[in-house]
Amino acid sequence: MDITTLVGILVAGGLVISSILMGGSGAWFINYPSLMIVIGGTMGATFLAYPISEVMSVFRVAKNVFLHRTQEAGKLIPIIVDFAKKARREGILSFESQLKEIDDPFLAKGLELAIDGMESKAIEEIMTTEIRYVEERHNTGSEIFATMGTFAPAVGMLGTIIGLVQMLMQMEDPSEIGAPMALALLTTFYGTLLANLLFLPIAGKLKTRSKREILVKQMVLEGILAIQSGDNHRIVEQKLKAFISPKSREDIRGEE
Repeated sequence: MDITTLVGILVAGGLVISSILMGGSGAWFINYPSLMIVIGGTMGATFLAYPISEVMSVFRVAKNVFLHRTQEAGKLIPIIVDFAKKARREGILSFESQLKEIDDPFLAKGLELAIDGMESKAIEEIMTTEIRYVEERHNTGSEIFATMGTFAPAVGMLGTIIGLVQMLMQMEDPSEIGAPMALALLTTFYGTLLANLLFLPIAGKLKTRSKREILVKQMVLEGILAIQSGDNHRIVEQKLKAFISPKSREDIRGEE
């Protein structure tokens, strides 16, 4: 599991639960009709805004927030540089026996295209197209969660209005307004909680992960094109290091 996601869940959830329990009974904050309004209303509005296939697929992608770890660019650079050395010594065709050992599918695909004898321009077009569509899919995922983060508080407010109307229509003694009012406010609480501690953070995490993954793929593409062009491995290394931070460059130099 991604440690930052785990820490975020524990810190945010723990503080909210602690503050609730310190102020009274936790049972005060449990109301199933309010949950039904917020979750059902948010999902219904989301299905209206997006095709159902995209909404369902994005929930499968959401597990990446907790489990997926993006390939680190710094770890790929030595691998690509080694391929550049081998290409100068033995030729690109010598890569074929190593393709199955490569963990990164995008790198393996690029090397396979180079082995097949495609020109640099064709390789760039194919791999750039794949990068573009990966980016679009990722943007759709983060956009859907951001939309849910927008809908949830609004639906929560709608639930609160419904609760207030029901409360006022049935109220006989104005002195008993406290408990029904608190119950009506729970839908706003649920909507705000889901938006700010679940939907919007997931949207942000997916967007950040997407940027990192796209950057790594662009770096890999640069490396493939450099190898295809027959560049010296030191030149290839310098081109790839331009994609990472100075601190990461020092780490790679230390490993050498």
